[in-house]
Amino acid sequence: MSRDHHTGDHPVTPGDGHAGHPQAAQPMREDVAALPHDEHHGHVMTAPQPKTSHTEHGADAGHDAHAGHGGHAGHGGHAGHVEKFRRLFWVMLVLAIPVVATSGMFAMLLGYELPDLVWLSWVSPVLGTVMFAWGGAPFLTGAAEELRSRRPGMMLLIALAISVAFVASWLATLGVVSHELDFWWELALLIVIMLLGHWIEMRSLAQTTSALDSLAALLPDEAERIEGNDVVRVAPADLTVDDIVLVRPGARVPADGAIIDGAAEMDESMVTGESRTVRRATGDRVVAGTVATDSALRLRVTAVGDDTALAGIQRLVLEAQSSSSRAQRLADSAAALLFWFALGAAAVTALVWSIVGMPDDAVVRTITVLVIACPHALGLAIPLVVSIATERAARGGILVKDRLALESMRTVGTVVFDKTGTLTKGQPTVTEVRPAAGFPHDDVLTMAAAAEADSEHPLARAIVTAAAHLSVPTAADFTSSPAVGVRARVSGRTVEVGGPNLLHEHGVTELDGLEQWRAEGAIILHVLVDGHLAGALKLADEIREESRAAVRELHDRGVDVVMITGDAEAVARTVAAEIGIDRVFAGVRPEDKSAKVTELQREGRTVAMVGDGVNDAPALAQADVGIAIGAGTDVAIASAGVILASDDPRSVVSVIDLSAASYRKMKQNLWWAAGYNLVAVPLAAGVLAPIGFVMPMSVGAILMSVSTIVVALNAQLLRRLDLRPR
Repeated sequence: MSRDHHTGDHPVTPGDGHAGHPQAAQPMREDVAALPHDEHHGHVMTAPQPKTSHTEHGADAGHDAHAGHGGHAGHGGHAGHVEKFRRLFWVMLVLAIPVVATSGMFAMLLGYELPDLVWLSWVSPVLGTVMFAWGGAPFLTGAAEELRSRRPGMMLLIALAISVAFVASWLATLGVVSHELDFWWELALLIVIMLLGHWIEMRSLAQTTSALDSLAALLPDEAERIEGNDVVRVAPADLTVDDIVLVRPGARVPADGAIIDGAAEMDESMVTGESRTVRRATGDRVVAGTVATDSALRLRVTAVGDDTALAGIQRLVLEAQSSSSRAQRLADSAAALLFWFALGAAAVTALVWSIVGMPDDAVVRTITVLVIACPHALGLAIPLVVSIATERAARGGILVKDRLALESMRTVGTVVFDKTGTLTKGQPTVTEVRPAAGFPHDDVLTMAAAAEADSEHPLARAIVTAAAHLSVPTAADFTSSPAVGVRARVSGRTVEVGGPNLLHEHGVTELDGLEQWRAEGAIILHVLVDGHLAGALKLADEIREESRAAVRELHDRGVDVVMITGDAEAVARTVAAEIGIDRVFAGVRPEDKSAKVTELQREGRTVAMVGDGVNDAPALAQADVGIAIGAGTDVAIASAGVILASDDPRSVVSVIDLSAASYRKMKQNLWWAAGYNLVAVPLAAGVLAPIGFVMPMSVGAILMSVSTIVVALNAQLLRRLDLRPR
């Protein structure tokens, strides 16, 4: 008999990083039927294949997660724009104060008189010209780009508005046209409001990417690498795969790795968004940047630099920042249409007022139309909402890789969950203990745990974990026999744990009433004490407690829940009944999962697929929205539009809520921005002049400014959305 009945048939996988026990920390996969077959306990267990996880290899990692906590490609651009527009806004605001205060039209509007000083009359023209040339430069440059690309849009209309106001104001100042065309104060407010809007937008984008920068900053400045009997301080960037590092209590993990010694409560909130600490012990994987709150750990490094989970997260959110969206394209199209609408309205205004014999009013009305048709509010309507939504998602552990996927999530009517590793933990747990006559319940479990204490097999660990709250005696003379079980001396008695072959060797009959366990697809282990049957243990893939809440909350939102699994019908039905699943596809081969998604789509359903494995990738790609959960595998992430940093299925509900809230804000902003222009432009043109109402230019400019502020503030309300699982 070998020292450990589990290692004999499960050779260590090179590079696995689990200190010689690859199966101890590997989640069981449904595609290799890990649970129902256990060779070492009297069944035929196929070794689960090591699963390449995102936390191991950092899929799509595009940046060194440490690199001196440096920037990332594209981040500097946002930060530079924020600083540019912040500085420009404040300078223009200072200049705008005297421009507005010394404007004759503004003084007339508020009812105060300006001193009759020659130099005072030139304050607005001189400073207004500075504002036009300096503060208006970004918009004039953008307009030139739109002209060169023959794609007129909001920048061209903004440039047109400030240019018309600038020229008209100078003509009025020089006495060429009526003083009513003195628009210096409107020009100043236009530029200040536009710069404020751009600053808000760029700051939102920078706040999104600052969430990524803060992830990079989570890495410690130094790591403690163990070299023989010495502990050497090195930079995290100098670590290599398979290095052994020491993480002291309260310190941050310097690189992705697997714990080889110790256990600690880990604060993983910076990655998963979950505020509660999580217990991690020998064999478990930990992610760079997380904190060991209470105990020291030794871990073997499994990924560094671009391959870490943090680097992958950073790149995924950057991809989301640059991805286009249906709503954004709608806003761009609306801006282009508004450009032609404003030009057409201006032409009609000039023509009509000229025909009625009022050429001076024709000029005033035409310029008013062009000035107040500025689409800056429309330009903010979508980008600001999307940038804030992406930032909120990143801070909540939701990584939006494709903005179209986020937009589509609100329309999803069916969510398909992969079972193993998604709704369940993908590892066995003792779900029931049945003692034989004359044996106390706790004694059966403590004897089994004592006998299995020296084993690192997943089933052995499950038994030991189940008895953690009991006083387990120390065992001696541990031996194991493949296809039979384990044996050890516990408190002077011989204790054996195994499957049906163990009973056959001793000529013992199993307990009555285990048929139901077997029908549910559970693993059944028997415990013998001195050759007598003491009881039986039922082991099954443990259902996540969060799964029940996730299904319940999805039902509350009118969403159907479907489970797809390669497990047998009985196993699938048991899990579905316990969680509350509406529909089950059982016994589905990996390559057939996408066909099941297609089947649901043909029923007219909008489908989101949630999975974490290589065999889920085709289904993730086929679904209307693919969601990789628990940071999944590289292939799953490549096929998904949304990636959940945690393995909590309740995060799917958060994605739906975020999608609905974002869409609601986009719609509100579009209606407000476009609706303002559709109403204000005709009023500015004088459509109500026949009944004696003509909207003053000053009122139009104020309304334009107010519309921009309303859109910006409305988008900011999205920050109140709480995406933490409840």
